[in-house]
Amino acid sequence: MRANPRYGRKRVLVLALAVVLVAGLLWGLGSALAGSQSPSPAAGKTILRLGWTNDPDNLNPFIGYESSSYEVWAINYDLLVGFRASDMTNQPGVGLATKWVVSPDGKVWTFTITDKAKWQDGQPLTAADVAFTYNYVLKNKLSMFIDYLGFITKVEAPNPTTVVFTCSRPKANMLGLWIPILPEHVWSKIKPADAESTFKNPPPIVGSGPFQTVEWKKGEYVRMEANKSYWKGAPKIDEVIFQTYQNSDTMAQDLKAGNLQSAWNIPSAQFTQLGNEPNLTSIKCVTAGFDELAFNCADQHKYPKSKGNVVLTDPKFRQALQWAVDKEKITSIGYKGFARPGSTIVMDQYYSPEADYHWTPPAGVAYTFDLEKAKAALDAAGYTDTNGDGIRDYKGKPITLRLYSRAESAESQACGKLITGWFDSIGLKINFQVMDDGAIGDKIVNKDGNQFAPDYDMFIWGWGGDVDPNFILSIFTTDQIGNWSDCAWSNPEYDKLFLQQESTIDVQKRIELVHQMQQIVYQDTPYIVLAYPYDLEAYNDTQWTGWVRANNNKGAVWYNTQPDTYLAVHEVSSVVTSSSSNTALIAGIVAAVAIIIIIVVLLVRRRGAHAEVEG
Repeated sequence: MRANPRYGRKRVLVLALAVVLVAGLLWGLGSALAGSQSPSPAAGKTILRLGWTNDPDNLNPFIGYESSSYEVWAINYDLLVGFRASDMTNQPGVGLATKWVVSPDGKVWTFTITDKAKWQDGQPLTAADVAFTYNYVLKNKLSMFIDYLGFITKVEAPNPTTVVFTCSRPKANMLGLWIPILPEHVWSKIKPADAESTFKNPPPIVGSGPFQTVEWKKGEYVRMEANKSYWKGAPKIDEVIFQTYQNSDTMAQDLKAGNLQSAWNIPSAQFTQLGNEPNLTSIKCVTAGFDELAFNCADQHKYPKSKGNVVLTDPKFRQALQWAVDKEKITSIGYKGFARPGSTIVMDQYYSPEADYHWTPPAGVAYTFDLEKAKAALDAAGYTDTNGDGIRDYKGKPITLRLYSRAESAESQACGKLITGWFDSIGLKINFQVMDDGAIGDKIVNKDGNQFAPDYDMFIWGWGGDVDPNFILSIFTTDQIGNWSDCAWSNPEYDKLFLQQESTIDVQKRIELVHQMQQIVYQDTPYIVLAYPYDLEAYNDTQWTGWVRANNNKGAVWYNTQPDTYLAVHEVSSVVTSSSSNTALIAGIVAAVAIIIIIVVLLVRRRGAHAEVEG
């Protein structure tokens, strides 16, 4: 829009002043709220703003799978048994259970829960809700949590504070079940079939945790209000806003500018720089997770609709590819040094030395980077270049494989480019493509009619596990094909060992079984575990205090196994909150714009029909 010369000099000056003022104010607002839309804070509220690039996929715990979704559930709901942040051990009173006893044969567990907890709509939380939650999963075989419940045959609530679990066998992971406790008066109205398909669990989400989800704008933010009646004590802040960013650099700049108090999954390029900021501390966190190159191993006799390349169902082909991945370069280039080379599906450096579930492949068993060995292994398995065009063949056709990496992860894309180059060099044609999480997820669980038809060859993604290794082990069981399993791999010996470890109470004997399971996966190669990435976080520790770092001070300050930071973090009293600053900024803009509009309207009225704007 440009001013008409007929307005005269005074009109032009007023408009120029308006443009300058509005532009300046909007620049301030843009700086404060850059990255994506954000809800306007209410005056007088203390708001914790946290940034992430990993938007929740679904707020229904029977459907969602993104780590951001779990972060929301971790503070909206309570667990039966929680984890103490300092060492990630199960402790009475951290979750709803204040104590528990187990029968001598290990088959009956009796939990006493607090009588102080209430649902966020004011109704009392009782043992009947706990029993309902577990029976809802158990009786309906809801895939998201059913593998947690191995050997559990019955869950009863004989009185309002007692829950009794009866098991067919001893249950080693009974204290590590990451299942949010749900209100019976809400979820009993939801058909189980809808619970794992169409029900969106819209805000306000009724739970018993320290915060309640009251607003979610997909791709923009999740807003949660403090539960001032929380049974363990009210949080010290009024709201948490998880701000979703499409660009991690913008998120880092907002953190530096003070518009966020913390951010998760900081881009490696920004991490060190943020740590040098006077108000920020950046931490490199060891978490329960890994990133992998996954293969479509679906047996095409059992799953004839699978759209994966059949060569990937051959363990010898997959094993050959192990030699063609340089994990040192993966970590140094793909992750810019902020990761450790991966080996097996249970991460290293996470567990205590006394109970370390991680198995390290010994010399002579470990795959190393050797392209010549990769070529020789493919030759020995019969995958040769029969026509001399530089591409290996299978049944007379060149072997072409699709490789997907995540649009949400710069590391995934960098690793994909490296792997494409190495696989090309051993005679495979790779079609590399960057896709968003949802698109990759759809291909993993794709169906043709009612038949399972996974539509991919390879992808790069990652897993975040539980404190107990049972969950990450469960995703490779045959029963999880079409559910948690994203490689459709099946091994009867592995399935047998999974049941054994789940019922082995003796920790050292269980560790031996878990090590055997890792060895099977490592050798059969449904995955090539690429790296154990560090979770890169940064937080403002001069204007905000109460940050709680997990797992013997080597873990994260916000992560979905424990809500301690959210309960303890608060603003240093002498500092004006960013939310208050934003409120003042917005109020100033509104007032200034109102004044400008009044001036303009008065001028327009005085000029009558001659006041025009050319556009």
